[in-house]
Amino acid sequence: MKSSLRGTKGSRLIRRVGGAALAVALVVGMAAPAAARSARPERPELQAAIQAFVDAGFAGVQLRLHDEQGEWTGSAGVRKLGGSAKPPTDGSFWVGSATKNFVATVVLQLVAEGKVGLDASVASYLPRLGLDRRITVRMLLQHTSGLFNYTGEVYPDGSVVLGIPAAGKDWVDNRFRSYRPEELVRFALSKPPRFAPGTDFNYSNTNYTTAVLLIEKVTGRSYAEEMSRRILRPLGLRGTAVPGNRAQLPGPHAHGYYRYLDAGQWKTVDVSRQNLSLLAGAGDMLSTTQDLHTYFSALNGGKLLPPALLAEMRKPHPKSGTLQYGLGVSVLDLGPTCGGTFFHHNGGPPGGYGALMYSSPDGTKTLTASVTTGDAPIDVPTEFYKSLQKLLQTTLCDNMRSAGAGH
Repeated sequence: MKSSLRGTKGSRLIRRVGGAALAVALVVGMAAPAAARSARPERPELQAAIQAFVDAGFAGVQLRLHDEQGEWTGSAGVRKLGGSAKPPTDGSFWVGSATKNFVATVVLQLVAEGKVGLDASVASYLPRLGLDRRITVRMLLQHTSGLFNYTGEVYPDGSVVLGIPAAGKDWVDNRFRSYRPEELVRFALSKPPRFAPGTDFNYSNTNYTTAVLLIEKVTGRSYAEEMSRRILRPLGLRGTAVPGNRAQLPGPHAHGYYRYLDAGQWKTVDVSRQNLSLLAGAGDMLSTTQDLHTYFSALNGGKLLPPALLAEMRKPHPKSGTLQYGLGVSVLDLGPTCGGTFFHHNGGPPGGYGALMYSSPDGTKTLTASVTTGDAPIDVPTEFYKSLQKLLQTTLCDNMRSAGAGH
């Protein structure tokens, strides 16, 4: 499935989102005595920006912001429909296509170690799949391979070629089914490619599931093991995981809901539990706002990749349009009079949840968030886009922060 959350010059909402509720927490200086820690800064403009999601009809949102004023965490909405409890500001959630950035980082680490060639044919590593030999590792990471998206394709003329169900009643009824990465890729290969390799751009989950097979073949370890060995354990990301067939979110979390048509009737189902092996490497991970901050700050701060490969990751393909997509990351240019350049990869699974992950070039400013959908009959893409614009302007734009601080 395409990243559910993408908007503003590369963060356009594609399909679904989700939300959470109001709570506050601040962690400053882990080694400092509790009495010496700073009080939570009063940032009413931030609370108003996340409340806008709830006012628009989302169940809730949790936000973590690191900027020159320190760390701010907050949430708005409800943890569960029908209840009044507010979700934790660092609860677990499905991150959807933000997974792709993690996978791209692992692949580029293998490139740095000389185990994978960025411009080498993927078929040379995975000969049994019968891939077009012109498809390179770079093309997988930048979505220029032309591989059919196994969750379905919508073509410029409006025609649709169905894939494995990732929406509607078909997905709801099969949301606990298990899939193997090779099964997903072979399904995609049974369909005609969108275009000749390297000639165009098309966001396709198949690219990153193929990257999972590449990681496993080159390292001799499972995708989950390699992710843990290279990123999760070194960074201490205890709230982040590749869950495989595990359908349950761990620890405290907000509930996400999916609204769909069944025999002409609208129904809403709690989709907190779902098996995301459907999106292996493309949208299957779970995390927290704290872990996403730690990871994305480390990546953009140069702690996970050598400078040359980080620069390659950040180089958008000319045909990626407003998405400005590089190798597993998008570029957002707010302009010199606002906040400058930010890098991001947002996402969401088929239903209920969405994730936001933004960072400045040096990793010192980050925004990480989760949004959950509820049962309100709203136009999700439109309402999300409006709320996202307000949030980005309030949190990332220097001018907006200065104005907000004066109120």
